[in-house]
Amino acid sequence: MRLKIKVFIFLVLSSSLSSFAQTWELGATAGSMSYLGDLNQNNLNQFNHFAAGGVVKRNFDGYWSLKFSTLNGQISANDASSSSQQQQARNLSFFTPISETSLQVELNFFNYGFDFKQRRLTPFLSAGISLITFNPKTNYNGSTYDLKEYNTEGQSTYKTTTFSIPIGTGVKYNFGRYFNLIGEVGFRTTSTDFLDDVSGYYPDPSLLQSSSPAITNLRIALSDRSINKIGLPNTQRGDFRKKDSYLFAGISLTYTFVSQKCPY
Repeated sequence: MRLKIKVFIFLVLSSSLSSFAQTWELGATAGSMSYLGDLNQNNLNQFNHFAAGGVVKRNFDGYWSLKFSTLNGQISANDASSSSQQQQARNLSFFTPISETSLQVELNFFNYGFDFKQRRLTPFLSAGISLITFNPKTNYNGSTYDLKEYNTEGQSTYKTTTFSIPIGTGVKYNFGRYFNLIGEVGFRTTSTDFLDDVSGYYPDPSLLQSSSPAITNLRIALSDRSINKIGLPNTQRGDFRKKDSYLFAGISLTYTFVSQKCPY
C-alpha cells in the first residue's frame, strides 16, 4: 500500500514539474521607431525610421515570461514639415540614434505554448525597464553637428545615457511547434527631456559665449534657427512636458528551446 502511495505521489509531482517546464526563446526583432517630444507633440503615428535588435526570453509557464532585448534605431523630427505654424516659425530639427537594452516581464492573456492543451495564439502585455543611449544631431548649412556640444539652451551639459520605462502590448502566434511570430507596439517614457536637444526656454546670449567667436556664433545660430529670430531670451523654446518619449512597433521571430523533456 505504501509503495502504491509513493508511486502515486511521484507521478503527480512528475506531472506537475513537467507542466511547469521552463523554456528559452531566442530570436530577432525588426520594425520602426517614432518620437514624441518638443518637436512632435501629438502625432503618435510618425514611424519613419527602421529599428532592429535581438531577443532572449525565459518562459516560466504559459502565462509569464522574462525578456531581455536589445534594439537599435533612430528618431527624428523637423519643424519645417510640421502642420503647426508656430513650429514652422521655430524651424528646429534633430535626429538621434537610439540604442536600447531592456528587461521586461510579459503576461499572456491565455495559456500559451505548443502543448495540445495550450493556446497557439494569445494577446499579451509587457512592462519593464530600459537603459538607452542617444546623441542628438542636426543638419545646418550642409554640415552635421552634435547638438550636445553647443549648449543650445545655455545649459552646462546633459547625459546621453538614461533610463526609460517600456510598456507594450501585442499578439504572439506559435507555429511549427517551436517557432513564434510576435507583433508588438511599445511606448517608452524616458527620464530625459533632451532626446531632441530641446527642453525649456531660449537662453540669454551671454550663456552661449565661448572663447572662440566662431563657436559663439554657431551656438547662437543653432539655438535660434527661426528666419525672423523669434527666440527672445527666456521665451518658450520647447513644450512643457518634462520628459521625451518614443515608440517602437515591430515583429519578432523566435525559436523555442525546451530546457527539460516535457510530455507534449
